[in-house]
Amino acid sequence: MRLIRCFALIALAACLAACGPQRKSVFPPSLTVQQVQLLPNGAWRLTVRIQNNSYGGVDFQSIEGSLQVANATPVRLHAAFHRDIPSFASDVVTVDVLPTPAMTSALAAVAAKGSSGSLAYAIGGTIRAQPDLADHPDKKNPQDFPFQHSDFLSPVPGIANTFR
Repeated sequence: MRLIRCFALIALAACLAACGPQRKSVFPPSLTVQQVQLLPNGAWRLTVRIQNNSYGGVDFQSIEGSLQVANATPVRLHAAFHRDIPSFASDVVTVDVLPTPAMTSALAAVAAKGSSGSLAYAIGGTIRAQPDLADHPDKKNPQDFPFQHSDFLSPVPGIANTFR
């Protein structure tokens, strides 16, 4: 009889421990350049895709990093914004950068090749984010998450001065 009461007490304690709130993990996001559009003033407008890889919503606040195209000197990639992205979802932000002459020449050479041309790029840096307090009550301060991504840009057929 004493053994049964002991097992019942252990089972009750296990059930009560399971009733607590589920902790949701926060993971670094993924950032990619979705599109580059050449502006009339010579600047490039980047559409940067932010993928939230966390189990809860996250409020993304700023990007601080660099963009490198075709092994040219990297340029600063900086933007301040507020994007509240739910778990495992994504959103985009636009960032204007002023390319170096070498970057502009490399992109012009790829544009001359048409849709068969491609140009390597790399982005890297940190993104500042504040996990939603409703989803992450233990995460009260913004965090800086590192990001690094490299891929290729190609001209978009039928849309002048646009690369994806």
